[in-house]
Amino acid sequence: MTSKESLKDFKSLNKNQILEKVQELRKELFDLRFKQATRQLNETHRFSTIKKQIAQLLTLSNSQSNPPVND
Repeated sequence: MTSKESLKDFKSLNKNQILEKVQELRKELFDLRFKQATRQLNETHRFSTIKKQIAQLLTLSNSQSNPPVND
């Protein structure tokens, strides 16, 4: 997983791929927390990057499952 992935890259994913990616990012976030607790983490900026990517993916997933209603 690269930190350079953006919303443009995420938009090409389908619902299942998005959920897999969220699960992968949550695992990576857990690993980062573990490294931080054991004082082995040097890249603390990764926390905010991963959290933002998770939020983007979940927002994209929600918008795909609930299309806007045009009245």
